[in-house]
Amino acid sequence: MYTVTVTRSFVAQHFLTVPDPGPEGERHSHTFDVEARLAGPELDEYGYLVDIDDVKAALDATLSRYRDETMNELVEFAGQNPSVERFAREVCERFVEAASLDAPQHVSVRVWEDDVASATYETPL
Repeated sequence: MYTVTVTRSFVAQHFLTVPDPGPEGERHSHTFDVEARLAGPELDEYGYLVDIDDVKAALDATLSRYRDETMNELVEFAGQNPSVERFAREVCERFVEAASLDAPQHVSVRVWEDDVASATYETPL
């Protein structure tokens, strides 16, 4: 199985809406690191699983929705706690829609909210 990973960083804000969220209940920023990982068993005629430039472009387009925004104010988080787990799923689903993915059979998106905590959402293609 071949894998290709592309990473991007950006700043966004959120506040947690769970009972007793502590300081996380106040609007705050994170420098998020996002890793899009694509996997598949075959390479194309040029020896690529995917065109990395295409993956970068699709990931950048996906993340532009969140860059410098407050997640709580976006429709996909309306009435929901904007956890890093939900965020990973939203980014993954939007990335899959934006990318041209023929060869990969699996994609995962890992979102780091700081240097010690991350969440991953995975899906077959």
